[in-house]
Amino acid sequence: MSLFRTILMNLPEVEGPTQKRLSFKEKLKWTLIVLITFFILGLIPLFGLGQNSLAQFEFLSVILGAEFGSIISLGIGPIVTASIVLQLLNGSGILKFDLSSEEGKKTFQGVQKLLALFFIIFEAIIYVFMGGLAPDEALRGTALYLNLELVIIFQMILGGIAILFMDDIISKWGFGSGVSLFIAAGVSKQIFIRSFSWIHPENNPGTYVGAIPELFRALSHGGTDGMVTAGLMLAGIISTVLVFVIAVYSQSMKVEIPLSFGRVRGHGIRWPLAFIYTSNIPVILVAALLANIQLWANLLQNWIGLNAQSLVEWVSVPGGGEGILGLIIRQQSFLIGWKPYAQALVYMIIMIVGCVIFSWFWVQTAGMDAKSQAKNIISSGLSIPGFRKDERVMEKLLKRYISPLTVMGAIAIGFLAAMADLSGSLVHGTSLLLTVMIVYKLYEEIAKQHMYDMHPMMRKFMDV
Repeated sequence: MSLFRTILMNLPEVEGPTQKRLSFKEKLKWTLIVLITFFILGLIPLFGLGQNSLAQFEFLSVILGAEFGSIISLGIGPIVTASIVLQLLNGSGILKFDLSSEEGKKTFQGVQKLLALFFIIFEAIIYVFMGGLAPDEALRGTALYLNLELVIIFQMILGGIAILFMDDIISKWGFGSGVSLFIAAGVSKQIFIRSFSWIHPENNPGTYVGAIPELFRALSHGGTDGMVTAGLMLAGIISTVLVFVIAVYSQSMKVEIPLSFGRVRGHGIRWPLAFIYTSNIPVILVAALLANIQLWANLLQNWIGLNAQSLVEWVSVPGGGEGILGLIIRQQSFLIGWKPYAQALVYMIIMIVGCVIFSWFWVQTAGMDAKSQAKNIISSGLSIPGFRKDERVMEKLLKRYISPLTVMGAIAIGFLAAMADLSGSLVHGTSLLLTVMIVYKLYEEIAKQHMYDMHPMMRKFMDV
């Protein structure tokens, strides 16, 4: 056990800043450096790659923050998978971490990083040996083919470790987290391309990739086909805008608890508890889990010929990128059979139940439960007017709000994510919803940081 703890405490990591609070410019600098590096790594192809059967899974690459066929083909997949496994183990009581102590937090972070390194190596090997990313088929059976497989695995491991350390840099030196930033970066790029690109797709050179150019082309073409295409493009644009508006509105909903400063009479603040209490974390975990199921089903199908198509269908959005709304417009009828509606219902239930489970686990492991929040409030010198300044009293009162918000917020975000997927927005609805929430949280953090930089007296008063 001592050897295991020694390994955990000596894992390579990015050294954190020595000062208590970094300046706005310093955080912005490191965030931009990591973001530019991420895009550059996504343009570097894997040496020796011949067969890229994962290129068709565009949605998976966005959710996993990956570029299949590049050096960062693994993306954030290993990090998120490690987080899912650790949360399930901790939540079920198989492993127990004392997250109220610094030692417990370090142990939890060390185990998570060790798991992430394991999944980086494991997934790199599986991707290659199962035929997802492989050398040229013409070389199969030769020594060169095996050597190229090992070279591809090595490159993917390097890329996975680079993503792991870039996530560490963002967490300590930048804004938000690397996992969220990489998802937002990939989705933002897809939104721009899907909205404004004038490039002609190879399989249909008479059309445009971008929805806006394609909308005008379809309208000018006329006819039934033109009207159907225009309807699809318009529906995609409108649903994208609606997802933006609803996500921003839901993020702004808060429950505010009035608190007073014990040492300053007549002064107080409002402690905000967001309606979507755990923010976008449950959706990231559920979306990554479904993405991994689809990816592994495809790899198994390629490797042993297992027919996993039915499994992929029932954990996917009916209608693919167009959603169920696209199916209705395409067929010009609401009578499209029972199966798409049944798939939509199953998908929605999976999203909602998954979000509730991961939201509950996240609250317990991330120090967002009532006990941890009560401890933070009391240690800040705050109390609730009319109540005794006692941590147990504070915990009991906060539990009335935090427990319902954890469940209700998770149900709301799961429902929103499923509806965004089914609406047929320009990019996958879940990834679009995630991006809006990530950008909104970044905006709040940047605004808060800027306020502290502009008003040093406030920083001194709040002791931050």
